[in-house]
Amino acid sequence: MSMELEIVLANLELPDHRDALIKLMEIYTLDPMGGGQELSEFVKANLPYELAKRKSAHVIIAFVDRVPVGLATCFEGFSTFACKPLLNIHDVIVDPIYRGKGISKKLLQKAEKIATELGCCKLTLEVLEGNNAALSAYRSFGFKNYELDPKMGKALFLEKKLGEVC
Repeated sequence: MSMELEIVLANLELPDHRDALIKLMEIYTLDPMGGGQELSEFVKANLPYELAKRKSAHVIIAFVDRVPVGLATCFEGFSTFACKPLLNIHDVIVDPIYRGKGISKKLLQKAEKIATELGCCKLTLEVLEGNNAALSAYRSFGFKNYELDPKMGKALFLEKKLGEVC
């Protein structure tokens, strides 16, 4: 049985795309790699509209037979070292039922196409070090640890939360 896979740049004015975004984000946040907690009602009600306001946001949705099964949320940033834009892949989600079918690779290919069209010098992303399946997928796509000088070590991703909900 073949499946019809479609990878689209979301139009968050469309209810189906807004619903797909929330459905897939809920799958992600409930997964241990996404924190294992439900998406807040505030996020469910506002995320599509807030993303739509941001010109630097690019939401990619994978549909199989018109069912949303994968998502990549990307944001344009800027490399001061290269003096060019970059594209950060902030979220990558594939419904567990559809994992292992190459959907994450198709999402990454679409992100790379967008980055190329924007004139970006690189793609970036962050991943939990214990997420071996995702690490393997990203490495097979060409991602590697970021370091400028091996003597100084690899770059670390840090955060400082501002406010209660972050």
